[in-house]
Amino acid sequence: MFDKLTENDIKKMQEEINHRKLVVRKEALEAVKEARAHGDLSENFEYHAAKKDKNQNESRIRYLEKMIRTAQIVSDSSREDEVGLYNTVDLYFEDDDETETYKLVTTVRGNSMKGLITPESPLGRSIMGRKMGDRVYVRISDKAGYYVVIKKLENTKDDGSDKLRGF
Repeated sequence: MFDKLTENDIKKMQEEINHRKLVVRKEALEAVKEARAHGDLSENFEYHAAKKDKNQNESRIRYLEKMIRTAQIVSDSSREDEVGLYNTVDLYFEDDDETETYKLVTTVRGNSMKGLITPESPLGRSIMGRKMGDRVYVRISDKAGYYVVIKKLENTKDDGSDKLRGF
């Protein structure tokens, strides 16, 4: 499965890659070199910790590069009156008689505990492209689901405040 990312997501990931290659990598290599100079490597905790940090940095670089290579680019634009990426919505859950606020975000920003849902989630898929006042059925499985009403729709754009996973 490909991650759906916007051009801005790709840009931020590329910035992180560049920072990790130019700054973090250099610092990690220096830390390994300095720890190695302390003597016996078999009992040198600093050396093992420095190697671990260096390897984690390289792993993160590979992960981000693969995400960029395999990403499906999506647009973050939507019509003023319909739910789209980076829009904030107040949803009324009929079964619970409660209203909750969610923001629709791309795959790498999704965090349901913070109210950030993706268009791939059942709730996100159901409300995407809908309008304020619409009563929407959210299908969880073939036999289960629930209704929500879109009470408020705020057209917000990606301001970078929703951190990418790993930042």
